[in-house]
Amino acid sequence: MISYILRRTLAAVILLLVVTAVTFAIFFLLPRLAGQTADQLAQQYIGKSPTQADIEAVKQNLGLDQPVYVQYWDFIKGIVSGATYDLGPTTAHCNAPCFGYSFKTHVEVWPQLTDRMPVTVSLAAGAAVLWLVGGVTAGVISALKPRSFADRTFMGIALAGVSLPMFFTGQLALFLFTYQWPIFGREYVPFTENPSQWANTLFPAWCSLALLYSAIYARLTRSGMLETMNEDFIRSARAKGLRERKVVVRHGLRAALTPIITVFGMDLGLLLGGAVITETVFSLHGIGEYAVQSIRDNDLPPILGVTLLAAFFVVLANFLVDLLYAAADPRVRIS
Repeated sequence: MISYILRRTLAAVILLLVVTAVTFAIFFLLPRLAGQTADQLAQQYIGKSPTQADIEAVKQNLGLDQPVYVQYWDFIKGIVSGATYDLGPTTAHCNAPCFGYSFKTHVEVWPQLTDRMPVTVSLAAGAAVLWLVGGVTAGVISALKPRSFADRTFMGIALAGVSLPMFFTGQLALFLFTYQWPIFGREYVPFTENPSQWANTLFPAWCSLALLYSAIYARLTRSGMLETMNEDFIRSARAKGLRERKVVVRHGLRAALTPIITVFGMDLGLLLGGAVITETVFSLHGIGEYAVQSIRDNDLPPILGVTLLAAFFVVLANFLVDLLYAAADPRVRIS
């Protein structure tokens, strides 16, 4: 088991390096391959009617006059050990992990990400609990009673959840439960300040996300349980006299968890990188909302920082999924 964890850790580190290289190439190499010069790249971050001296200063400050591999090495060093920027008469030090300074606000990117991370983590974690519990429970009940009223009801709700886009369900929940019937709060409150108000504010966003994702989990669980409950080891467990609940949960559901764990890791990793539509609809100042604002401003360092942070969460989630495989399926430990 230890060697398995070490192998997966090494693979995760290598994958992160590949992701940083690909992301950096998209932002810095592809424009040059498309024909843009260093002066044209620098001019994008100055404003209208820049002087040649301004262009040269930006080129030197951002390292655009260096080869791409030198720029990438400086970027990696900045993430690991920080970076120092020459701002003319003064210098500014960016502490590790350094993703540079915003071109618009001239503020370090990493502190902006960490300030907004609790909002995104709160949104993703609460919604994940709801959609995992609700989706798996609905899928198990539907599989145990196929073609029943409960099965048709749950699958109908699942079909509606998959079909309705987030900007529709989010706006509907916001209109009904925040404006029409002011049951829930409007302003986000940190968990450390008031846990009940924190949950009250985020609950409509949790439900909107859970409706979308739980539909997928309900259908996955139902199909997996229908296949698993017809296996020989399920009949053997029942023949031994085990309780039906133990047969369903310990043997049937556990064997059907592998695809659910896979999808859950990907979904949670992507949400931790920023739920763009949800945060925009509910006016939550998280990582997704920060990414949208940076794209509107054509602010490269925040966009690059959000992209790499989202990639990190996806790689981390997949690493944890690999570990959960070993816990859920003994065959993984044996192999």
